[in-house]
Amino acid sequence: MELAKAAVEARLAACGQVAGPVASTYWWNDELERAEEWFVFFKLPADRYEALAAFLAERHSYDEPEILATPFVAGSPSFLGWITDETRPRDSDVPRPRDAEASGAPDLAR
Repeated sequence: MELAKAAVEARLAACGQVAGPVASTYWWNDELERAEEWFVFFKLPADRYEALAAFLAERHSYDEPEILATPFVAGSPSFLGWITDETRPRDSDVPRPRDAEASGAPDLAR
């Protein structure tokens, strides 16, 4: 949750969604490992990927975190515009919680 919040506060992503836990099995340093992990999905325009990837790699607890990008093939113009708008710096960027319903922000839980 902290990585998602920090990335959104830094306007590197318009939204961060956390899902899990998931049970992962993988090879690491020639040993079979098992771990409980969490997925974090970020919504951002392609031109913000490099900055977000660097931000996550610097702050993640893993030596080699899984950072992947999947392009949007299509989307509503208003939603895609919102993603772009919310990932641009503001003159007075001070994190402040907002009521999603009152603000007109999209309900991402649907």
